[in-house]
Amino acid sequence: MCGIVGAVAQRDVAPILLEGLRRLEYRGYDSAGLAVQDAAGHISRERALGKVASLAERLVAHPLAGPTGLAHTRWATHGAPSDRNAHPHMAGERVALVHNGIIENHETLHRSLEADGYRFESETDTEVVVKQIDRELESAEDLLGAVFATLTQIEGAYALGVICRDEPGRLVAARRGSPLVIGVGIGEYFIASDVQALLPVTRAFIFLEEGDVADLRRDSLVIYDENQRVVERPVRQSELSADAAERGGYRHFMLKEIHQQPAVVAETLEGRLADTEVLEQGFGPAAAGLFSQVQRVQIVACGTSYHAGLVARYWFEEHAGLPCDVEVASEYRYRKHVVAPGTLFVTISQSGETADTLAALREGRKLGYLATMAICNVPESSLVRESDLVLMTRAGPEIGVASTKAFTTQLVALLLLVVALGRHHALEAGPAAEMVAALRGLPRALEQALELDGEIARLAELLVERQHALFLGRGLHYPVALEGALKLKEISYIHAEAYPAGELKHGPLALVDAEMPVVAIAPRDDLVEKLKSNLQEVRARGGTLLVFADADARYAEDSATRVLTIPHCHPLIAPVVYTVPLQLLAYHVAVLRGTDVDQPRNLAKSVTVE
Repeated sequence: MCGIVGAVAQRDVAPILLEGLRRLEYRGYDSAGLAVQDAAGHISRERALGKVASLAERLVAHPLAGPTGLAHTRWATHGAPSDRNAHPHMAGERVALVHNGIIENHETLHRSLEADGYRFESETDTEVVVKQIDRELESAEDLLGAVFATLTQIEGAYALGVICRDEPGRLVAARRGSPLVIGVGIGEYFIASDVQALLPVTRAFIFLEEGDVADLRRDSLVIYDENQRVVERPVRQSELSADAAERGGYRHFMLKEIHQQPAVVAETLEGRLADTEVLEQGFGPAAAGLFSQVQRVQIVACGTSYHAGLVARYWFEEHAGLPCDVEVASEYRYRKHVVAPGTLFVTISQSGETADTLAALREGRKLGYLATMAICNVPESSLVRESDLVLMTRAGPEIGVASTKAFTTQLVALLLLVVALGRHHALEAGPAAEMVAALRGLPRALEQALELDGEIARLAELLVERQHALFLGRGLHYPVALEGALKLKEISYIHAEAYPAGELKHGPLALVDAEMPVVAIAPRDDLVEKLKSNLQEVRARGGTLLVFADADARYAEDSATRVLTIPHCHPLIAPVVYTVPLQLLAYHVAVLRGTDVDQPRNLAKSVTVE
């Protein structure tokens, strides 16, 4: 979602801030802005509706320069996308502020500030914060004191950066419920929502904890915890390179990330497999003692990560003999729970900062689960830091909003967990060794799936003019169908829904006609003949079929049926392999329709507010 960049330095920070915003574009946004403070304290601001490029054009006409500044990309929550609702927000000429998150009691603060003579320029919840800080400055000792006083009065989630005209060269930052990182330079400090924004200027980062407030000057940094006590937070070195967020030779980040999947899956497996088993130490030092105590698994996640959990439920129950429940994080946190003894609480998130998943984890920690475990792609994230056990997916930066390699590496991580837990329960040595062998062959199977790119691009032409599509799957391929439908709707804006194929007669069949294409996932498994019967129902109603079929499944093409033959693979890894052609289908349809593939409308990469 929204992105923050800030800096206190000796040099002009405007180019650094602008480049930081460019590197945060993947998060999703609808406006951008910049505020720069010169050495005398004067704050200048420029904002623009639309892309960072529009802001850059305005800065060419009206350049800003100074050694301290704040920048922001906004994803609209309160108030429509517009110049006046864009950040940074200001209180007169004295205070400038950027904010990620939602202020839940903004209406109460708004009324109080208006009664005190403040006038508002925007429709945002953020503006009450900058005005409140300005009001507190009348009695506080300095900017830091005003921020502390304001934080006691606001409710909700926030990551904040604040500068003040009267204290040039000082930046105060705070976080609660929304991520914020400090970049450590030589004689300079930076803040950002994400390390990606600051990789051109530093590799050293401090990750603020929940409730932290940081006081940054060019030559000093002091961090306070939520009780206003001075604390030390470790400096961590990022292994990411500055060019990690570049497209290389690919037209879009999404296409690059689809084609990276064989390599990143190999990286997920690296060092985690012995000859015939999964190495438990990869889950953390406490894993060996805990895994034998696990009696069931509770998975909580959102979006694509939720679909990964749905696939894993089949694996846990079939191979490990463990009951598994999967729930959407935003629903989990708002109902009462009965926690069975010995339940492992597993959260899945690409960013590790997904607001609903984090809130579910914090709720789960209070409920008496055996242990918590995070499957995540970002080692410094809140989800990782707050979980008992961790398995990193090692997918590398994922810039495209529509998740691709994050999903497949999550599936691989979950399979590793299934094998590791299963050996303590129902999984015998022989089947475990077969599963490990299947995992070793997965990168090559993904390479073979990617070789179908050209053929899938031609199939995409069948969907480009359609407004709706149905996706069908049976068994553990129903969640794969859900993910395929999600990809298509996310980036092509075609309305797509997924159903278990056996549910056709219970409603969806009413929608099938010559204008409703049906995409079916047809691996060679125990349900393939039943799926064929379901697809005959589509043919009988004049529907157009696109069947992604195993070479051994023997699907025949006709005037209403197109078959894409997928190289045969082990049934265990088939959900991962069949995901890739569905990603490519969505990608090529979106390209043909001319949509913004990497930054689809209304969506954000990291959903850090509820």
